[in-house]
Amino acid sequence: MPDMTEVLHTTSKLPAERSATASRTYAAFLLVGLVLLIVAPLFFYPIFLMKLLCFALFACAFNLLLGYTGLLSFGHATFFGGAAYFTAHAVKEWGLSPELGVLLGVVGAAVLGLIMGFFAIRRQGIYFAMITLALSQMFFFFCLQAEFTQGEDGIQSVPRGYLFGLIDLSQSTNMYYFVLAVFLIGMVVIWRFINSPFGMILKSIRENEQRAVSLGYSVARYKLGAFVMSAALAGLAGGVKSLVFQFATLTDVAWQMSGEVILMTLLGGIGTLIGPIFGAGLVVTLQNYLATSQFPVTIVTGVVFMVCVLLFRRGLIGEFYASRLGRKLGFEHRR
Repeated sequence: MPDMTEVLHTTSKLPAERSATASRTYAAFLLVGLVLLIVAPLFFYPIFLMKLLCFALFACAFNLLLGYTGLLSFGHATFFGGAAYFTAHAVKEWGLSPELGVLLGVVGAAVLGLIMGFFAIRRQGIYFAMITLALSQMFFFFCLQAEFTQGEDGIQSVPRGYLFGLIDLSQSTNMYYFVLAVFLIGMVVIWRFINSPFGMILKSIRENEQRAVSLGYSVARYKLGAFVMSAALAGLAGGVKSLVFQFATLTDVAWQMSGEVILMTLLGGIGTLIGPIFGAGLVVTLQNYLATSQFPVTIVTGVVFMVCVLLFRRGLIGEFYASRLGRKLGFEHRR
């Protein structure tokens, strides 16, 4: 019979080896993904790619709140569209540079998140979701009536300008790599946030809020911090999006936009870092390639959503992580 000490030693090595394997595999996937994103403009239309990256960042920002804090917001279009309006107005009317315009949009979205979160976090569950929806609709009607948003026409012909006064963003290639850089910065911020002690506390609140309270944590403050961070990152996506398409309209702040980001997150996988990216890619691709076809986009998207809900309860990436291959590679620990 084998020595018990040797058996225990061998068993203890398995988690460490699996973790190391998972880290190497994850790093390889990320490296391949980065290379594909760098060369993607050679094979795909840059505007399509930039739209995908903006919505992927938007979905990841929303997932920061839903997947890691357990708060379902029906009002995230407020931050996405609000930042789009702030950036577009600042760049077009005030003549700010694109980086300052986007920064202003992020700050504006964070302020909106602070105000909305202050009221919303006082309730839980469906009441929290309804409060965010109500406040979002109030902001929608504000944008409809406000003078600087130009009502139903929106802010059009927004100049892209020169990044840091040097790089001409009117060229699609330059604009794409600027959007890619913003997307990567946003993803690094999200990764650092969820892997920090603050992120660990958010996960504990999601799993058992009462226990987090019993441990002495101020749950309301942590929820508000997560809400503001999610709003700021959603604003980052919205501000860049207004420069990509050179306009900001009521569509960006409508409740349908909040529904789209929820759909993207559910399709990709709640509580996974890269799941919302795949969900956003699926939805944006369907919208792009079905727009000129005879198939109604909303119906096709609804069918895809139904199939994923019935067959992929954890989302596409979530199911992969939970599969035998995902467990073998150690991805169930890389959420």
